[in-house]
Amino acid sequence: MNFSMIKARIEEARDPNDRRRTQRVPVEIDARVRELGAEGFEATVLNISETGFMAEAEGDFEVGTRIWLILPGRERANALVRWIAGTKIGAEFAEPISLDGLEA
Repeated sequence: MNFSMIKARIEEARDPNDRRRTQRVPVEIDARVRELGAEGFEATVLNISETGFMAEAEGDFEVGTRIWLILPGRERANALVRWIAGTKIGAEFAEPISLDGLEA
């Protein structure tokens, strides 16, 4: 019988309710969020990571909607709405973004 060596990395314990793949950075950034091909809404990004964000916006979005997140001084980022809770939305970026230059 041939056994292969398995290398593993032990990760620090995470909150079992937090399913995020990357750590979110708390921020308060004025932005715009808009559905593809539609008018945008003013929003406040409350936390962000390379792979997603949470924002507060008055827009009427649905889970599964493709949106643009437009941050000041940056190119817009395409994202998919994953959840909605009142005026808050959580979205996952189509491609990871750089957090360089974002102020907490």
